[in-house]
Amino acid sequence: MKKYNNYLLWALLLFLFGACSDSDDPILPDPDPDPETPIELKDGININPVSPDADQPLTITFKAASTSGLYNYAGDVYLHTGVVDEGVWLYVPAEWDVNLAKCKMTKKENNVWSITMSPSVRAWFSSQDTPVQKLGVVIRSSDGTKKGLTDDSFVTVTDTKYTAFTPAAIKEGTLPAGVQEGINVVDNSTVTLVLYDKDTAGNHKDFAHVVGDFNQWKLTNEANCQMWRDNSAGCWWITLTGLNATKEYAFQYYVGTKSGEKIRLGDAYAEKILDPDNDSYIPASTYTESKTYPESGRGIVSVFKIQKDTYAWKVADFKIKDAGKLVIYEMLFRDFTATGDINGAMAKLDYLKALGVNAIELMPVQEFDGNDSWGYNPCYYFAFDKAYGTRQMYKAFIDACHQKGMAVILDVVYNHATGNMPFAKLYWDSKNNQTTSNNPYFNVSAPHPYSVFHDFNHESPLVRKFVKRNLKFLLDEYKIDGFRFDLTKGFTQKNSTESTASNYDASRIAILKDYYGTVKAANPNACMILEHFCDSREENELAADGMYLWRNMSNAYAQSAMGWSNNSAFNGLYETTPSWIGYMESHDEERASYLQTTSKLINTSLPKRMSQLSANAAFFFTVPGPKMIWQFGEMGYDISIEENGRTGKKPLHWEYLDNANRKGLHDTYAKLMKLRTDHPALFETGASFSWKVTANDWTDGRFITSTTATENLVVVGNFTTTEQTYIVSFPVSGTWINYLSGQETTVSGTNQSVTVPAHTALVFTTMQ
Repeated sequence: MKKYNNYLLWALLLFLFGACSDSDDPILPDPDPDPETPIELKDGININPVSPDADQPLTITFKAASTSGLYNYAGDVYLHTGVVDEGVWLYVPAEWDVNLAKCKMTKKENNVWSITMSPSVRAWFSSQDTPVQKLGVVIRSSDGTKKGLTDDSFVTVTDTKYTAFTPAAIKEGTLPAGVQEGINVVDNSTVTLVLYDKDTAGNHKDFAHVVGDFNQWKLTNEANCQMWRDNSAGCWWITLTGLNATKEYAFQYYVGTKSGEKIRLGDAYAEKILDPDNDSYIPASTYTESKTYPESGRGIVSVFKIQKDTYAWKVADFKIKDAGKLVIYEMLFRDFTATGDINGAMAKLDYLKALGVNAIELMPVQEFDGNDSWGYNPCYYFAFDKAYGTRQMYKAFIDACHQKGMAVILDVVYNHATGNMPFAKLYWDSKNNQTTSNNPYFNVSAPHPYSVFHDFNHESPLVRKFVKRNLKFLLDEYKIDGFRFDLTKGFTQKNSTESTASNYDASRIAILKDYYGTVKAANPNACMILEHFCDSREENELAADGMYLWRNMSNAYAQSAMGWSNNSAFNGLYETTPSWIGYMESHDEERASYLQTTSKLINTSLPKRMSQLSANAAFFFTVPGPKMIWQFGEMGYDISIEENGRTGKKPLHWEYLDNANRKGLHDTYAKLMKLRTDHPALFETGASFSWKVTANDWTDGRFITSTTATENLVVVGNFTTTEQTYIVSFPVSGTWINYLSGQETTVSGTNQSVTVPAHTALVFTTMQ
């Protein structure tokens, strides 16, 4: 009768709480407590004994339900598991894609597999003195593509040998004068660490400690581990003494609540981090400094050194003379060279200088999740990602660009951050995998429809303070010449939809002006470029304040590249105020040359395709205002943006330059950039500029005319499939030069007949 009552009890519990579908719920034990009695297996994970002990063996059995990914699976099945401590899976025997014999489960019958951890759970994991109180469990197929249960499962274990650390009561103390959040060097042997912790309701964690190389990673309540609390400042802090000024120290914060989850996190202001999941895959030739991860770390750890390595700048005072004349080359280190790092890009700087660009815009390089990325998934903003090189290498790259007269603009992502960002981790809802409603930095859900990852609240003074401090740091420490702000439309707290997100928002403007003021105060010559795409009134107001804005013309130039007149008007590229940075391609757009391969009008002939792209270039670079090109656009790169996934690595084709047609396109780019450099007055607001470049001008020819008191430029374009003769209006008669070929032409009158081959633009000037 007693056993019958136990079954009723467990049946009631299963009814009330479900069958372990939630990833944070522990596995409910089988109702039969006697390990000698055969267990009636239920669908899912079963354990024996039902109350596991860390110093006893444990058998885990999985029975696949008909809905399971492993139902009727005939291959080998493996256990992926770890000791869960502070939310991190430790002592995992094998990576997800490694089939270790130790983790192979035995097939007991169809759809049932079993494995025993012996001689004890602790010994099986070799978990040493770490308390074993919770196991993470996943049952998977040998190739890792199938899982027994969709969510991770957890097993509660009793450990009578080792107990978890118990934090002492809070000790209160006033924050030392002159320090700020993050890592503060006091002198050659002293550092004060400061962690801000005050949620939107004014509450804070119950404890905060630091563990690191300075205290042998031992959690204690000693003075070199437990932090002080200053409630008026909203901060935890600790001063560490007796440090070696030339040694790198790795460390983490350990914070949490008495009844809730304990958290390890790095310092958001650290200039270097160590990542146990990704650092080992970075080649030593790319990252030449030490990146040894501490054995006792949990997840990402921060690093500081009192005496930071100095860099002797060869060009200490580089300035952008006129941002309105920038020709920017957008670059992704990963896909630019075979090494995919700074080393490879450094070797190509002479190529870029010869091409004629005067600025390089780096896609995001602040520490992002993983090593293989576009970089729009940032987590640590003061550290540059090791996947491309060391801090010294970044500085050497920027310095080398400056030596060649090229500015360096950094693409920065302040709209959102990943869950690895310390401000997100500090106030985190692990059940729903999102930031909490009391997080003072992030919104739980973005108010706008363009969100990825976790959305910053830019109306929060804490966020403003952090962003402005980061901007000043990048300008001072790395001598960055400007920024391209990603998704500034998202710097809003107004709820919006696709149709209303671009509406005028005075708060958004005030936020961006605040950041712009910080940039200009740190470097008056620095530029700030926005990916905004908002209400024209809003964009004009930002432009009037001195900011530059992206002008996306990819659709029009792609249509023209494919030989289609519909939607091919170029006139959106230019406005009299030179604040719009126009582009034919960016990292975000499908490659025009690839689209050509899909067009029946032009796809069969590489010479025609490259000539059509050259014509596009002639009606792009000869237009006043700053310009941007995406890497390899000058070669007619015809690999789709969707190759290997949209943000996936793309193949290199530097051999394109060995092809005469592609080299011809490259040379057209170079000549047109040289024209801009040698004759800047033609591209300034003082020049007389006119053009006919709408879809209606497709058949009768497209034209650009720009003149000054001493210089003249006329561009004639035939984008059709047959040779055309046009009557061209030349501003003056006399000797004109076909700028791209160098041939002279005599113009006897202001209106003259000119024959233009198909897919061709002719550029005429009165000067060499």
